[in-house]
Amino acid sequence: MIMSILDQLSSIERLPLVALRGRVVLPGASEPLFIGRERSVASIQHALKNDKLVLCVAQRDEKTDQPQIAELHEYATVVQIVNSAALPDGSIRVLALGMAIVKLNELAEGEDVQWGVFDQSWPVQDLAKDEETDEDLAKLLVQLKKRATRFFKLDRKATRSKSSLERLQPLQLGFRVLAHLGLKTDEVQDVLSEENLSQFILKILALLEGALEKLEADRKVKSRVKKQMENDQRDYYLNEQMKAIQREMGGDDSVKSEMEELEAKLQEKQLPAQAREKAEKELKKLKLMSPMGAEATVVRNYIEWILSIPWEADRSEEKRDIQDAEAVLNADHYALKKPKERILEHLAVHSLTKDLKGPILCLVGPPGVGKTSLVRSIARSTGREFVRMSLGGVRDEAEVRGHRRTYIGAMPGKIIQSLKKVGTSNPVLLLDEIDKMSTDFRGDPSSALLEVLDPEQNGTFNDHYLDLDYDLSQVMFITTANNRHQIPLPLQDRLEMIEVSGYTEVEKINIVKRHLLLKQVERHGIKDAQITWTDSALKLVINRYTRESGVRNLERQIAALCRKIARDVITHQSQGKEIADYKTKVDSRKIESLLGAPPYKFGVSDSQDEVGLVNGLAYTSWGGNLLQAEVTMMEGNGKLTITGQLGEVMQESARAAMSYVRTRAVDLGLEPKFHQDHDFHLHFPEGAIPKDGPSAGVTMVTGLTSAIKGLPVRRDVAMTGEITLRGRVLPIGGLKEKLLAAKRGGIKLVFIPKENEKDLDEVPSSITKALEIIAVEKVDEILNRAFIGGSPFLNNEPKAIKKTSTAQKTSTAKKASTAKKTSTAKKTSTAKKASTAQKTSTAKKTSTAKKTSTAKKSSTAKKTSTAQKAKTNK
Repeated sequence: MIMSILDQLSSIERLPLVALRGRVVLPGASEPLFIGRERSVASIQHALKNDKLVLCVAQRDEKTDQPQIAELHEYATVVQIVNSAALPDGSIRVLALGMAIVKLNELAEGEDVQWGVFDQSWPVQDLAKDEETDEDLAKLLVQLKKRATRFFKLDRKATRSKSSLERLQPLQLGFRVLAHLGLKTDEVQDVLSEENLSQFILKILALLEGALEKLEADRKVKSRVKKQMENDQRDYYLNEQMKAIQREMGGDDSVKSEMEELEAKLQEKQLPAQAREKAEKELKKLKLMSPMGAEATVVRNYIEWILSIPWEADRSEEKRDIQDAEAVLNADHYALKKPKERILEHLAVHSLTKDLKGPILCLVGPPGVGKTSLVRSIARSTGREFVRMSLGGVRDEAEVRGHRRTYIGAMPGKIIQSLKKVGTSNPVLLLDEIDKMSTDFRGDPSSALLEVLDPEQNGTFNDHYLDLDYDLSQVMFITTANNRHQIPLPLQDRLEMIEVSGYTEVEKINIVKRHLLLKQVERHGIKDAQITWTDSALKLVINRYTRESGVRNLERQIAALCRKIARDVITHQSQGKEIADYKTKVDSRKIESLLGAPPYKFGVSDSQDEVGLVNGLAYTSWGGNLLQAEVTMMEGNGKLTITGQLGEVMQESARAAMSYVRTRAVDLGLEPKFHQDHDFHLHFPEGAIPKDGPSAGVTMVTGLTSAIKGLPVRRDVAMTGEITLRGRVLPIGGLKEKLLAAKRGGIKLVFIPKENEKDLDEVPSSITKALEIIAVEKVDEILNRAFIGGSPFLNNEPKAIKKTSTAQKTSTAKKASTAKKTSTAKKTSTAKKASTAQKTSTAKKTSTAKKTSTAKKSSTAKKTSTAQKAKTNK
């Protein structure tokens, strides 16, 4: 900065001179000056008329009125006049800003003004240049900044300069320190006379060190005197006051013992510094209060909470053996391969890094699939304590963060309460049903959880009641939910979703055999009895007595069977026989006699092939099921009726299916306006059950085509897929569950969307081997194979998907390519035939009408017969 100012003054050789008594204006300092001597006043006035620059120099002898060159100090300051004001006595008050240090060479007399001729080269060189080449100088500058910071902190007169200290260059800092040290003029000039920057800084450091020693000594003396005067008087007064109050309240032995107990606990408890300081302060306050007062109870409860909750030192020992964790998970839970793999990965990372600053796991799945028990197994496998916090129905933010102590009955939030219950600072904390939280005027608890579940923030979690930073970073948080879409998006961003899907029939049978039967038989006291459970009986209970994705209701039915068997065992025992001699076989017939008629039924294929009846596949919250679609056609004006309590998406799929069939009228051998003389009714049975979703699109197209063409649909065929107006088949969800339902319903051939082919890897091999599965891109591929009697129009026959080698897939692709070329040729031929048929249609209308009338009568009779059979079956 000094060099830049000197560069600006490079064209100036002299300035009006102002001699000062007993003071030096330093660069960067603003000084108020009162100018009274005639020569100095003339210099100020001349400067005000020109560039407002003057040369200020300190006198050696303050008594001299007209100083000469020998009576002035060697180093002067170029000063800029910021503002000025004329005073009544003829003097001038100016505010002068120091700009640069120069060397005064001689005086020159003008007509009205005395000039100072100066040399712009000041011996102290450019700071930046020296900093780069001299390491010793850099160290001196660091020491200067440290001591200056300490000086401005201790010196009350200079506290205003402390805020701008960091923005100053080291040389500016030196001038700032000189300005506040209160030095005499000779001392300042002695510092300015140094021709070396290092010596310049060393002199300032020496002066600053002396000032600091004086300030420190003053501070210590004042502090010692103050403490000596206050401590004895304060302690004596408070102790006497406390004794007097306790005597007036009637006895102080119990209060004294309680206080001693709290003090002993406080000394034994390993607390963070902040918590200890807070507890000690509250304990001192408690000693001065009446033990019967309401506020004393509040303070006492607060101290007890601080002492009872686990802090950083209260940790349980962890297990880091991944093989042991895997063995525990497999022993406690059957299936759930993907969730187990992700949990073991999470534990492996934690074992290597010893840090939990990773994603918070969220297990998402339907009720009863084992989410909570899975978290219990995680706690057992890691050696951590387990604690569960239910969030279902929580709508108050204070449930998470706690109430402030100003409220009556205030308590910490559920997080801190859960940690107190478990007694360690590193448990597995399950936040159950995180999707069931709600919001009202008391706040949003999901927003309060953002801090708890953020690994970057929960190290300083602040409970409103404690008002202390609590470290939650060692807690392993795991959440559960039934529906991920009900979790607020900011909260989802902090969670890693792990899907825990429902169990298949095979998995449920294994769970019953490995876990549920053993538990319920022992719980009902019949483990010594000889009971044989058949697979057919278990399948019957699973399919006809429960309807769920999990196994919760299945366990209830097993418990009901065990209760009834227990009653038979008691009867057997009353006859003087031993429990071990009791034998029974639980088969399908026994199940129905014990549990009664089955309350549920699962979809099965029809007994015969029918027109307008198609097997679809549905995915529900309790698994997959066959969903039949019925279509009839009657005389009318083109109206499409849709029934079966269908949602908006499903109704839109029905209209899209109808539009597609109409666009293919020519290819189907129909008149383009065939629909104008008929009404169509599309119905999905079991109308009391709401249905929605787009995956029944291909089912509706097949049903409409069957009804219009009068072609029966194969009863052993099922299909699923969303339909577009151009006949494309889009992917669906729940493929595993749908294929299981198809196998259970006696289906042999299943059509699925091409894009779902990748999902077949997740389907058990027992299902894929029992079904012929064909992946299709166009709905025409389904129409070619779904009807008795062949395709309603010329098209390709798609091939079944076999999960084998790449060569087989390549062969299939080649066949599809060849079939596509053939299809193009066939379509051209079909179009020509259709054109010829249109030309001859007028001549054949009369004949066609007669045939149509006969066909309708036959169709009506057939439908009546079918309805009677269905009624008889029901």
